[in-house]
Amino acid sequence: MKKAKLATLWLDGCSGCHMSILDIDEAIAAVAQKADIVYGPLVDAQEFPEDVDVTIVEGAVSNQDDYEKIRHVRDCTRLLVALGDCAITSNVPAMRNPIPVKKLLERIYIQGVDENPRIPTDGVPSLLKRAIPLHEVVKVDLFVPGCPPPAATIGYVLGELLDGRMPDLGTKAKFG
Repeated sequence: MKKAKLATLWLDGCSGCHMSILDIDEAIAAVAQKADIVYGPLVDAQEFPEDVDVTIVEGAVSNQDDYEKIRHVRDCTRLLVALGDCAITSNVPAMRNPIPVKKLLERIYIQGVDENPRIPTDGVPSLLKRAIPLHEVVKVDLFVPGCPPPAATIGYVLGELLDGRMPDLGTKAKFG
């Protein structure tokens, strides 16, 4: 039996959802029997592969790189999962949304800075006007709320998806 290709992606978020993935503990062995992890912060792959079966995405879309990356990932993925409240609602990254980008960058990089006050541009992706949830950029197949979602919920979701079923999260997940 051919193993599924599983990927994870970390956009603008705290990595708490990836920590919850690691917290599935020994259930990772069951995942490893059914899937190869082909991309994510837990593996060394530098390029997102083609024909991924399931991609789990943490975080909001906050800059131009995030925007381009999630569109590419969507094109290469059969099932895309928004994992956690930041991916679903923008949550914490959206706290910057009421502040215009120029004012935000000036406050961080110029005001109150004693040495070399300047807004960096080389190698730094430009911020979008606001942090946005994944579904405002691409089609999302499954939303798994939580900040972060509990490991048991993530284990259940992975098990169901890798067995070819869409998980019923009615009693297994909640925001916050």
